[in-house]
Amino acid sequence: MVGSVAVLVVVAITGYLFVTNLRVNQTSTVSSDTAGLVEQRVKQVNTLQKEVNALSNDVNTMTKLSTNDNEPNNKDDGGDSSTVMPAVEGPGVTVTLDDSPMWKQAVDSSGSSADIDKYVIHQQDIEAVINALWEGGAEYMKVMDQRVLFNSAVMCSGNVISLHGKKYSPPFTISAIGNPDDLIQALDASPTIKIYKQYVSAFGLGWKVDRKKNLHFDQCAKLLQPLKYAKAVGGSQESESTDTNTAKGDDDQ
Repeated sequence: MVGSVAVLVVVAITGYLFVTNLRVNQTSTVSSDTAGLVEQRVKQVNTLQKEVNALSNDVNTMTKLSTNDNEPNNKDDGGDSSTVMPAVEGPGVTVTLDDSPMWKQAVDSSGSSADIDKYVIHQQDIEAVINALWEGGAEYMKVMDQRVLFNSAVMCSGNVISLHGKKYSPPFTISAIGNPDDLIQALDASPTIKIYKQYVSAFGLGWKVDRKKNLHFDQCAKLLQPLKYAKAVGGSQESESTDTNTAKGDDDQ
């Protein structure tokens, strides 16, 4: 009888110890898994926070640029002058291009104008002057009443040009600040302009170069022509990128 009771007690104690050990192991396993999950979540939160900070900086930069483009910005009001091209002045040259007064002769009695292209100024003519002036050491440049910037692109439609969203009819003027002698020498040395001058002689296109003792360019925003990028619309790609001018802009100065 005593032996049976002893065996029963031993079995009971053994069972209790087994259950207790199982609970401890389960608690330890759960605690270990929980710690791992917490550590993983912390890493994810840190990564996401870095992304949020980067995006916030981008938003602040774009907001500042947008504000500076829409409001006058100068050093006196504490604005960020890095978004503004300062006013400049100095000696230079002004080149004037104009359509030929003989263009009406290119239109026959039926209204056809197949040969009229020989009598009007084209985009490449203006670009040739711009590139030659940069080659001649121009420090700053202006087409008509607008500064030439890093993203400036002269677009031609017929005998009308478009620059920074504004349209102009001939005559077209390109002004550059720099050493007048160097600028004129560069114009004379340009192969493209030499061809243009042949059209001046043959078809009466306008060509005039004036030395200027002092040219004054007003300040302006560095970004006048909006930058556009390709984007997906309705599952298809539509490109809205603008043409880039082959000439360098004032932004380098």
